[in-house]
Amino acid sequence: MRIAIVGTRGVPARYSGFETCAEELGSRLVERGHDVTVYCRNQYLDYAGSTYKGMKLVKIPTIKNKYLDSMVHTTISCLHALPQRFDVIFMMIVGNAPTAIIPRMFGQKVVLNVDGLDWRRDKWPEAAKKFIQWTEWVATWLPSETVTDSRIVQQYYLNRYKAPTVYIPYGSEVSPLPPGETLAKYGLEPRKYILFVGRLVPENCAHHVVEAFNKLHLDGSNADMKCVIVGDAPYAEEYIGDLKAGGGPNTIFTGYCFGDGYRELGSNAYAFVESSGVGGTHPALLEAMGMGNCVVVNGTEENMETIGTTGFSYREETDQASASALAEILQRLVDDPALVEKHRTAALARAQTEYTWSVVTDRYEQLFRKLNKGRTGLRNPRKTVRRTV
Repeated sequence: MRIAIVGTRGVPARYSGFETCAEELGSRLVERGHDVTVYCRNQYLDYAGSTYKGMKLVKIPTIKNKYLDSMVHTTISCLHALPQRFDVIFMMIVGNAPTAIIPRMFGQKVVLNVDGLDWRRDKWPEAAKKFIQWTEWVATWLPSETVTDSRIVQQYYLNRYKAPTVYIPYGSEVSPLPPGETLAKYGLEPRKYILFVGRLVPENCAHHVVEAFNKLHLDGSNADMKCVIVGDAPYAEEYIGDLKAGGGPNTIFTGYCFGDGYRELGSNAYAFVESSGVGGTHPALLEAMGMGNCVVVNGTEENMETIGTTGFSYREETDQASASALAEILQRLVDDPALVEKHRTAALARAQTEYTWSVVTDRYEQLFRKLNKGRTGLRNPRKTVRRTV
């Protein structure tokens, strides 16, 4: 099949879970003999090549604007893709759903991964939240198929819109790396730091981690424990400034970190914290589990679905209460290495059983093949027959 991936910043993955999904899924589809093209936003790309891991790259500029960036680029990508006659357009982000009208009008198949419930993010003003909720409805009928990465989000679409979706999770396979130059660069020792990875925006709640770490009582063998915050974000300078100002001398901000550096940090942490209060399945959490980390999560339904019984959770309330609740868990873990080791083993086993990229690729490949044998018309938004892959 000829497959186009649109709606992300592109590959190599340098930003979030959508880009990681594009890279991991796209490269595996290429290995299976498919022709894969990834549409990239050239102002975010520092890679000069025209192909990457067998995927063809189409680099297109867009408006660098918090509200228009993604949709403008996806619209241009869909227009560019029309004469290419792709068998499937794989689109990401629910806000891009209206742009699916372009390929659908010309008989092309579109699969949309909606991610989580993006309108819950604090970064959006009220008008933007309403627009995103409208795009959720559009996502239930305009694409050929709609994919959710979480059973919780799948049930939300069924309850609110009477619309079935296809559940396909993210993968978690990341090859662990021993301590090396990245740990040395930041003065870190293996198993001597608490790790957070994510975009530094308010709804991902990295401030919970920083504030909780500040509350820990560290002495004896734990006196040199550190807190490592990996990530950055455009349009969030004020929040990031406040975050850094609140960190103590043992809190390290690395900025973006990808590839081997990211794997090295993830492979040698004492524990990993996923503090996000919104979103579906978080790829960084899955990868942390896949690298054998003891994980602690903000107790959202989606996060609890991901970890099952293999990790720890705290309830998000006020920021102060959340930080205190997280601090209690981290203190317990810091004081009990045997407990941490037990949950490392459990998290790794769950990741290797439930979340593998090979199975994820199987499911997308089956879905794409099914669509190429099916009808071309728009879906009926009131149809409630459950679809499975």
